[in-house]
Amino acid sequence: MEDVWTEKYRPKILDDIYGQIFIKDRLKFFVSKGNIPHCIFSGPAGVGKSTCALALARDIFGETWQSNFLELNGSDERGIETIRVKVKDFARTRSLDGKFKIIFLDEADALTRDAQHALRRIMEKYSRTARFIFSCNYLNRIISPIQSRTAVFRFKIINDDEIVSKLQTIVKAETIKTDEKSLDIIAKLSNGDLRKAVNILQTAGENISKESIYNAAGSVEPEYVKKMVTTALAGDFNKARTDLNKILMDYGISGDDIIKQIHESVFSMELSNEKKLPLLEKIGECEFRLIEGSNPRIQLESLLAQISMIGKK
Repeated sequence: MEDVWTEKYRPKILDDIYGQIFIKDRLKFFVSKGNIPHCIFSGPAGVGKSTCALALARDIFGETWQSNFLELNGSDERGIETIRVKVKDFARTRSLDGKFKIIFLDEADALTRDAQHALRRIMEKYSRTARFIFSCNYLNRIISPIQSRTAVFRFKIINDDEIVSKLQTIVKAETIKTDEKSLDIIAKLSNGDLRKAVNILQTAGENISKESIYNAAGSVEPEYVKKMVTTALAGDFNKARTDLNKILMDYGISGDDIIKQIHESVFSMELSNEKKLPLLEKIGECEFRLIEGSNPRIQLESLLAQISMIGKK
């Protein structure tokens, strides 16, 4: 059975981490001292928060890292009972070959406030035998008492050059036929999410083409969306609606993905502020209605009609 590449090529030690240079250097300093504070890893998905926690544990404990490391997901086990039982039982027992254990709470911003307050007390009581690492997308959802007891590391998105470099390593190892331009497209579509980039690469197949990349990413070439918007701005609503139906039917793109690409197209167009600002306002209103559960086709057709009216002014 073929391995999932996001796991197969996940860095095992801190030295192999892509991007996050400052954070990596600080964590390596902690390893050199044999001690770490409680930490919060905050940032968007796919930028290395979980990978850094795992690599930190491997670098500190070596071959025995698994017996000294507990990983829990805040989305799956978000209640206070998990904290009182699993976390407390693990934290209260001393490591056999180290000064402390590491408890990694992924997606900690999904934990209930009661669970977080229970964690705060455990952090205080068992600080000599356990260190906590919290991973979150939204730092403001972590209660202040926990934030004040931790070192906060803010992870940035991975830049395109670093993503391409990682993809080149995988392409070489897997003997995939591709070119630099294809990897650039994948990096752009991933929006700084290295995990997403690796998944697109694996899904795109052995002979990678522009078409296979966009299919794997659940996206459509920007030129198609830009053409549709330009047609609507020219006042030809019926033709723009035909283009929309083709994207929805032939490419199977979701309404959420289309609205994001429409936003990118309008933002990159050379339009006056008098036209661009109302366009972006209408796009925002449409996106809000889609998030609320409205019918994508109806909302997107309505948006194109409004774009046509703005174009005629």
